[in-house]
Amino acid sequence: MARYAAGKKSKALCDRCGLKYDYDQLKEQVVNRRPSGLRVCPSCLDVDHPQHRIGEAKISDAQALRHPRPDRVEPASNVVAFAQRYPHTAGTNEFTLMSATMRMSAEMTATPLLVSGSSAASITSEFTQTADAEVTQAAPSYTTLTVTVASGTNYYGTGNKYYIAGLSGASPTVTLNEGTTYRFDQSHASNSGHPLRLSTTANGTHGSGSEYTTGVTTNGTPGSAGAYTEIAVQSGAPTLYYYCTNHSGMGGTANTP
Repeated sequence: MARYAAGKKSKALCDRCGLKYDYDQLKEQVVNRRPSGLRVCPSCLDVDHPQHRIGEAKISDAQALRHPRPDRVEPASNVVAFAQRYPHTAGTNEFTLMSATMRMSAEMTATPLLVSGSSAASITSEFTQTADAEVTQAAPSYTTLTVTVASGTNYYGTGNKYYIAGLSGASPTVTLNEGTTYRFDQSHASNSGHPLRLSTTANGTHGSGSEYTTGVTTNGTPGSAGAYTEIAVQSGAPTLYYYCTNHSGMGGTANTP
């Protein structure tokens, strides 16, 4: 019966990054439930992710309703009591939207009718207080960069790469302006296992660099709702590079003009 050496002291090269590892550290790469023939190191190993098997499951995600009800928009109206004589010329009512505050102004040019014993001054005061409602809505304080992961080819070769909505190609170059906050949104399921970070060195820690943390905050687990890496770009920030902490060659350049 044939016998083989245990290989405890043997060395081998990773088929993906080319670095030397103990032979028993290399794992067989599986893609779409089948061995690909590659033996890779723990850093380069990609778990056989469901994104490789898109189309296997039959998914029906209907959006339209069978009997939808049409939108109903009620017309805006103001009811004001004016003088009995020439009521249509007695005054003007208008809505003015200034500084995100809605106000109603009623300019009386004729003697108003008194309603339930109220004076003209009290009617005007009540009108103003009721209509002086804040309708402000805070705008997002950051710019969102939506990140997905898919197979592609960049400077480092072919494999899983970051893609950013609105920019073309794998690992596109992004521009991060000083004084602005940017959020790399990693809530899409394809980001699972691919945490995005920033570095001053191309390919980050895979290129002998270190993680850049100035003004950077992270939240959640990539591939889950609410996951992101956010950076408030400081004045004089260096040219940055976004990268995956688990896998080499997925990212690109982030210029900071």
